Parts: sequence; structure tokens; C-alpha cells
Amino acid sequence: MESTSAVRPGSDGAISRSSAKGVARRDIDVRANLALTGVVALALAYELIGLPLLLRATGEVSFALLATLLPIVLTTPIHWGLIHEGIHGQLLRARRANETVARLLAIGMAMPFDAVRFGHLMHHRFTREAFDRPDVDDARGPRWLRRLSWYVRLLGGLYVAEVFAPLLAFIPVRMARAVIERGVDAQGEEGQQVQRLFSNHVQDPAKRSRARRDWLCSLALYAGAFALYGKAWPVLVLAMYLRGLWLSVADNLPHYGVAMDEPGRSRDFRVPRGVGLLLMNHHLHRQHHLHPTLPWVALPAQLEETPAPKREPYWRAVLRQFRGLQPGVGVR
Repeated sequence: MESTSAVRPGSDGAISRSSAKGVARRDIDVRANLALTGVVALALAYELIGLPLLLRATGEVSFALLATLLPIVLTTPIHWGLIHEGIHGQLLRARRANETVARLLAIGMAMPFDAVRFGHLMHHRFTREAFDRPDVDDARGPRWLRRLSWYVRLLGGLYVAEVFAPLLAFIPVRMARAVIERGVDAQGEEGQQVQRLFSNHVQDPAKRSRARRDWLCSLALYAGAFALYGKAWPVLVLAMYLRGLWLSVADNLPHYGVAMDEPGRSRDFRVPRGVGLLLMNHHLHRQHHLHPTLPWVALPAQLEETPAPKREPYWRAVLRQFRGLQPGVGVR
């Protein structure tokens, strides 16, 4: 099993601040993070306000205006990367500012920050355990349904599930707990503990309150955008889908087909020069799992110090996921 000495979640899945002792705060590139936050904010403002106003001004949905969605979509990995840095406390030096900015970024992407943070830290703690290997065929239920579920997840379903996850905070606690018990796999050595931690999360009054507030903020933000788009609302749906598609495809990418005994239970990939910035070095995911307290800017240097096997091109790994479910890969 992967060593968890570098990442020690508490009872609610949160990583203890003591785990970051070996990482100097100066390693956080605050200027780069703020600059990228500005880029993401401008892209989001254009998607939700600028583009619909341009469509209203021109009176038609032209190919030229649709083409401007491309740079919007290309900021998606940066947008998620900044939220990810906030989850690990590596976005800004001040803890409150770090969480506030990360939460606002999550609201802008219509993602529930507390749920995403909890799920991500659980992913670090129980990497490739029973609940955390969606690419492995568990041989339960009809084969066609298992295959369909994988491709639905891959082609945007994961993002849709994350968008609507806060609805658990609007239903009675008992019902939310029942949904979790059905949805979270209790198999494996850690199964009961994983279920208990997820159940505790959805029952926590403070987290439920924040989930409702954040979700309503996202709902108001996107409702306003849909109103601005008017009859051109399918353009906004397309933009949201393309961003959600990237998030869904990229989610399990570094873990697809990875065995339990691989270092970090994850892989690093090779990308062309400059693309690492676009991905905020998420192509170096093995390094992130081995050193989760390192900020994204420190991962390339860490790679140079760590002997590693030949890295597969990132985009080839993206396509490899479409081979479908893996028969027992990653199972003990």
C-alpha cells in the first residue's frame, strides 16, 4: 500500500497542517496563482456575460463567436487546478484567503467546494481502494450497464454528478445518509471506514449549510447567464458541457489501469513544452500523490530528482481510457 505519511487526513478527511512541515511557504508562487486567477475570472466573465452580450449585439450565433469558446474551454484545467491548490492549502499563504478564493472559484464552476475538497482528500487517503477505481470492472450487474456507466461518467457524467451533489444538503439527513450508503462502495479492507467518513460528511450541519449556500450562489450566477443568453442559451449549455467533459475525462486519467503496487498508485505523463502551465502540472500526478504538500510549481523539479519510468504522452493516455473498463486491474 502507498505510504500515507505525507498525507494524513483527520476524521473528516481533511489533511493536517502538520503534514506540510517539509514544504517551505515560499515555494507557493502567489504571483503566478493570482495571475492565473485573473485569467480564469476574465474567461468566466466572458462566458457568462461578455459572450451573451455580443450575441445580443450581433443578433446571430456566428461561427466566429462560437470559436471564442475554445480559449474559454482551455482555461478549464487552470480553473480546476487553482481550486485543487486551494484544497491543499497551496493557493494563497493566508488560510482564510486561500479557502475564500478557492470557494469562489468553485462557485464559478458550479462545483460544491466542500464536497469536492472532501472527495479529493479521500481520494488521496484511499487511492485505488474499492470506492476509488471506477475504471475497474467489478463484475456486478449487467455487463452492458457497467460499460455504459463508465462511458457516461467519462463523457461528462462525473461533472454532472458533482454539480448536483449539493442537493444532498437539501434533503433530510437520514435520506442523504441512505444515498451515500448506496452510492459509496463498502468493499475492501477500508470499505466500512470510507462509508462512515462519507456519511459523517453529509450529516455535518456546517457543511450542509455551506453546500446549500454555495449551490444557490452557483444557481443564481448561471440563471442570470441563461437569462442574458436568451434564445442563444444552447451556446452556454455547449460551453458548460465542454468544460465538464474535460473535467470528467481528466479526473481518473492518471489512475486508469494503475496497479496497487505502483508508486503513488498514479502516473506521470509527457506533454509538449508550455502545456504544463495549461495543465498546472497535473500531468505530473504521480509526483503530486507522492508529495501532496508540494505546490504545483515545485513538481517539475521533484520529477528531476525522482527516478521514474518512461512517461507516456498525455493525450495518448486520454484516448486510452476509451478502451473501456479494465478487468481487475488495481485489485489486490
